[in-house]
Amino acid sequence: KKQAEKAVHQKKEQSKTKCRKARRRHINLVEEFNRRQRKNIWLETHIWHAKRFHMVKKWGYCLGDSPTEKSYRACYRAMTKHCLLQDLSYYCCLELKGKENELLKQLARICSIDTGLTFQEACCLSGRFEGSLNLYRADRYPEDLLGPVTFIWKPRDGSESRQLWIWVHPALKQDILRELKAIFQCTEPEEMCITEPVTTSVQEEKQVEVVTSLGNKRKKEDKEGEKAVPVKKIIGDGTRDPFQSYSWIAQTTGIAISDRSMEILRYRLIGPLSHSVLTETLKAASVQTV
Repeated sequence: KKQAEKAVHQKKEQSKTKCRKARRRHINLVEEFNRRQRKNIWLETHIWHAKRFHMVKKWGYCLGDSPTEKSYRACYRAMTKHCLLQDLSYYCCLELKGKENELLKQLARICSIDTGLTFQEACCLSGRFEGSLNLYRADRYPEDLLGPVTFIWKPRDGSESRQLWIWVHPALKQDILRELKAIFQCTEPEEMCITEPVTTSVQEEKQVEVVTSLGNKRKKEDKEGEKAVPVKKIIGDGTRDPFQSYSWIAQTTGIAISDRSMEILRYRLIGPLSHSVLTETLKAASVQTV
């Protein structure tokens, strides 16, 4: 009897290490993708860069810094003769919605015509071209510089309401966002982020796993008891807490400010064949008019 009890205690626990075939399943790859980006947000091209670049952690993101191979000549050749693509999705996008006159009136307080283009430049206001300028604190030009930004207007659709996207560096996002909310008096949160918390304990993860019987495969189930299918999820972004509100609205003017970071991807194409690549990649949609 003692020998039998001793053998039971010495019996090895079932190994939780999955073989390579199991790890490469789509459901497991997605779970690993979500788990490994809890502390530092990944870009859509992270896996491609991680295999070829030295990764660094900056501004809450995990970015490719320098290539592991001698690819400088190849990059230079692509820029001069072909096409080189850069992933700039870590830049933060701030979206402004409201009446055009009200937007231009308040935006004029944080920029100056003495520095060049402004938000009301005709070529940029039509939505055909992207503009760039330096932002200052309200009515403080030439002092209290906030930093450079790029912007693009959504083309007019016949209504008074306009839509403006401002792209800022993640290191400057909080200061610029705070200044925009101050000049437009956007204090009421319009929408709240409902993503899952960033830190999840190991015990909580184990509670999700349901072991039906010894020797059977472990399957994850949702609250309704059905097999759960994980999806890739972006937990907030590198500059925002996942439970922080990401949209604000002004009760008096109706101006709405939304944080669209990591929702709109941004790529830069460099080289003489950039337009050819875009032409072959993007196809015009067929628009049916009644």
